[in-house]
Amino acid sequence: MPRPPCPRVVSGSPAATYFKPAGIPLRDLRENVLPLDQFEAVRLADLEQLDHQESARRMGVSRQTFGRILRRARSQLAHTIVHGEALRIESPETS
Repeated sequence: MPRPPCPRVVSGSPAATYFKPAGIPLRDLRENVLPLDQFEAVRLADLEQLDHQESARRMGVSRQTFGRILRRARSQLAHTIVHGEALRIESPETS
């Protein structure tokens, strides 16, 4: 039986939870989901430009766990942009 995930601290909700390429109807796009913890990792590391140690402290996880969360988030974002897909950020109500 796998170990249950450690609860992660997320400081706030995104201003918008959906992004898609302009000019393409949503029904024609594949949707990718970015979990809220991955959104928070990108916000802390890339927007606030905090180092991994401080970001991990704020999220209540180890530095290694933060690094894995951030790597998954950046990979998901890159895939979505490169392939022109829609992105839905999980809202607190759905997580």
